[in-house]
Amino acid sequence: MSVPGDCARISPILSRVGDKWTVLVVLILSERPKRYNQVRREVENISQRMLTMTLRGLERDGLVARQVYADKNPPWVEYRLTDLGQSLVEPLFALCEWAAKNCKTIEENVARSAAK
Repeated sequence: MSVPGDCARISPILSRVGDKWTVLVVLILSERPKRYNQVRREVENISQRMLTMTLRGLERDGLVARQVYADKNPPWVEYRLTDLGQSLVEPLFALCEWAAKNCKTIEENVARSAAK
């Protein structure tokens, strides 16, 4: 089996969408649009800086849209997945299901390897 597409072009994309924070943020936003602090509460152990960087990267890549509601008092921002971001949800859920199904085996393999 060969890699579909040009490795040089897809490698940086896989690095970005495979980042643990990206995966979690995309899955959380798949439920519905959310404000920054809602996302931060749901993504355990993420720093404010890392969440900001992750959201900016997702916005830059066209996976997340940022909507500013300046007419509100106080103004607030909401994040939602774009159609492109929504198309990533199914593969990410499949990957999470695979990880959940195999985590015990992988943990056992890691422990066995560390014991050698």
